[in-house]
Parts: sequence; structure tokens; C-alpha cells
Amino acid sequence: MFKQRLITALILAPIMIGGIFFLPLPQFMLFIGVITAVGAGEWANLSGVTSWAGRAAYVAMTGLAIFGLSHLDAHQSRWILMLAFAWWLAAFALVSGYPKSAAVWGKPLPRLLLGQIILLPMWIGFVQIKSYPLSNYLILYVLFIVWGADVGAYFAGRKFGKNKLAPNVSPGKTWEGVYGGMATTALVALIGGYCLQRYTVLEMGAEQWLALMALTAVVTMVSVLGDLVESMVKRHRGIKDSSNLLPGHGGVMDRIDSMTAALPVFALALGMLGWKFDL
Repeated sequence: MFKQRLITALILAPIMIGGIFFLPLPQFMLFIGVITAVGAGEWANLSGVTSWAGRAAYVAMTGLAIFGLSHLDAHQSRWILMLAFAWWLAAFALVSGYPKSAAVWGKPLPRLLLGQIILLPMWIGFVQIKSYPLSNYLILYVLFIVWGADVGAYFAGRKFGKNKLAPNVSPGKTWEGVYGGMATTALVALIGGYCLQRYTVLEMGAEQWLALMALTAVVTMVSVLGDLVESMVKRHRGIKDSSNLLPGHGGVMDRIDSMTAALPVFALALGMLGWKFDL
């Protein structure tokens, strides 16, 4: 199983990194839009839509929403990112309160609406960051946070895992896994900060290092929440994976669940820190 996951990851990672580094903004918007649309088709299944026609309609609706969002300016997009951050705060309560919280979101229509709330801000987050100075570095950095949190949690959880993180949602996840993910992303922050200082004109003083470490910790924690929200919906739906599209990984939603939370929060934080305007 691990070998299959590794092979798939080695195929997917170059595609993702190639899209980040070699696509200009208009094509990048389309690239992330396709990923979002595929995730939407899988989310329709998670919402209980079993017909291909229903899933196609949901994908089309998501595509139209992305087209509309592409016409927003940076200020308008930031408001959506702020609303997304508020959603993830509410999501913590939903995960903590599961299965009782399913009374709020468990019907198909609320789940379909949640899919839009979860997926569309991710697209905005990617596009917003792509417009910033050092955009490729920033996107790669947040992806390494997500991947680092996942890998660190996997190995630490297998080795040391005892205390369940959210047993009603995902019995396999442990607090020890979270700590392993946090340790891994702290290392990512140290390496990323060094590279930022070594290969750019930016100076990393104590304040900058503190902001980087704090931001990395917040994004790591919210990425875990993104994973838990999808796990909660899958458990409610009674399925293990969002699809079988990616061997060893399940579906696209299973790969981007953490990104749906991490990207909008990371993009919002960069905007609030004045990254776009102070460089």
C-alpha cells in the first residue's frame, strides 16, 4: 500500500510543481480550476448524489462559480477568504460535535453547499498567491506544509500513536500524529526561512522568523482540520475514499482535503501581513 501511494505521489508531485512553475496566471487559474472541478464531482458523491448527471451538473455549477470568481478584484477576493476562515472556525465545532452535528449538515443539499464553501476559497487562495511576489516559492512552501504535516503525522502516528484525535470522525488519527506533523512543518519553516533569506532580497529578523513559525503552525493545524472535515463527511456517507481515481490515495478530494483549508488561510494571512505591497 505504501509503495503504491509513493508511486502515485511521485507522478502527481511533478505535475503539480510543473503547473506552479511553468504556467502563467491565466493558465494556472484553469489548471487549479480543473483540479477543483474534479474535486467537486467527488464531493457530489460524498453529498449523496449518485447519478452521473447530478454530479456533472454540480461540476458545471462549480465551473460557473469559478468563472464568476475570476472577475473579482483582490479586495473582493480577500472578503471571501475571510468568510472561508470563519467557516473553518465553525468547522472545528462541527467536527468536535460529530455525530450530533450531522443534524446541521447531514442532508444532501447542505453537504452540496458545504462543498462550494470548501472548494471555491481554495481556488481563490491559489490564484491570489500566484499574483504575489515570489508566488512560486510561496505556493510550493504551503504545499510543503501540507505534505509535511501529512507525512509527519503518518510516521509519528504509526510509531507513537496512542491518544485518539477525533475517534468519532477518524479513529486512525492521533495527537501524536499531529505532533509529528507539527515537528515536520517546523523543519519546513526553518528550511523555507533560510531559503527566503539566502536566495531573495528579504532579511529575516527575529520578528519575521516569529511570524513565519506562527503562520506555519496555524496553517498546519488548519490543514489537519481540512482532513478531518472530509473524513467526517465520508464517515457519514459510509465510504472510505472519495473515489478510486488515484491508486493508493483514493480520489482527488482525498489529496486536496488539507489544501482546501490551508490555501485560503495562508493566502489571507499573507494579505493581512502586507506581503503583496511591502516587497
